[in-house]
Amino acid sequence: MTSTERPFLNRSLAEFGTTIFAEMSALALRTGSINLGQGFPDTDGPEEIREAAVRALRDGRGNQYPPGPGVPELRTAIAAHQQRRYGLSFDPDSEVLVTAGATEAIAAALLALLEPGDEVIALEPYYDSYAACIAMAGGRRVPVTLRPDGSAFRLDLDELRAAVTDRTRLLLINTPHNPTGTVLTRAELTAIAELAVERDLLVVTDEVYEHLVFDDAEHLPLAGFPGMRDRTVTIGSAGKSFSFTGWKVGWITAAPALVSAVRSAKQYLTYVASGPFQYAVAEALALPESYFAGFRADMHAKRDLLAAGLAEAGFGVFHTSGTYFITTDVRPLGESDGFAFCRALPERAGVVAIPNAVFYDHRDQGAPFVRFAFCKQTGVLEDAASRLKTLAA
Repeated sequence: MTSTERPFLNRSLAEFGTTIFAEMSALALRTGSINLGQGFPDTDGPEEIREAAVRALRDGRGNQYPPGPGVPELRTAIAAHQQRRYGLSFDPDSEVLVTAGATEAIAAALLALLEPGDEVIALEPYYDSYAACIAMAGGRRVPVTLRPDGSAFRLDLDELRAAVTDRTRLLLINTPHNPTGTVLTRAELTAIAELAVERDLLVVTDEVYEHLVFDDAEHLPLAGFPGMRDRTVTIGSAGKSFSFTGWKVGWITAAPALVSAVRSAKQYLTYVASGPFQYAVAEALALPESYFAGFRADMHAKRDLLAAGLAEAGFGVFHTSGTYFITTDVRPLGESDGFAFCRALPERAGVVAIPNAVFYDHRDQGAPFVRFAFCKQTGVLEDAASRLKTLAA
């Protein structure tokens, strides 16, 4: 086989084509539909934080390469945030690493911590980059499926325990969970921590929606549980907490040996990124609790608005305890194929959503489920709910 006859795409990535987000966003543009598919806000975050970024640009801070681990101001702010909110103490110099968004943090962590053939247990359905990053690291993903239990999705702890083998290296945990909206409970996290300690597993925990929990749900960092401090890489993000997704500022907190390992991989990915925005995010993390409470209350109201509209349109609606996504069941509408439903929905109702099946290895298990994002302006959500009513007719 000549070089031109050989497939250009690395075999480990052969199963990954253009993401569903690109497909559905293009469909939204082509049809003029309301895009409730991709999870990005349609308004910017706090004005004073935008101005902090402008000020950094004008003052010449971050216009050249920032330090590899992240600017000291941001690393200090991340450590202070973890201490203030969760009582977790991290050294800004050796236990904090700034990344180009949470996606790079996930990629760098998996590339650093996995050897070819290592098994990674991930909670299914999962954010689509998990599967691609595990593949690029040469790992083997082992899904443990969150399944509907009444009005919400729940983790089967017995299934999780049974999935661990002698080849398991790492647990990839996401809470609050995208796309199901589940927030793992103290009891569930305790069991996960006990399993990790018992089987000597590393844990990468994606906590980017930490500030978006609703009702009686509580976000509890896994690193705070007994035995987890030195085996957990915790991932955070400014995009989801402050509605500046385009800035691509993420981070990890972990023990020095883990941070050093992840930094070794990260330096050959972006090296550094988001210089001026790092200074602005440092100020954002120091905002008073009133900001976070207001942000949470606003999203809570939007969740309720869209959930009510979806129910009125005839969907089965699962309860969202965190994130800014609602998972629905299309079977009450007489449908069973989420892909076909989402591809037809723009023409039928002028709204775009995402089929949850793309987040599953076992796609048949996700077939009837469809995800909607409610991180949009109230008027947009009201318009979308009104359009979706045509489905009920």
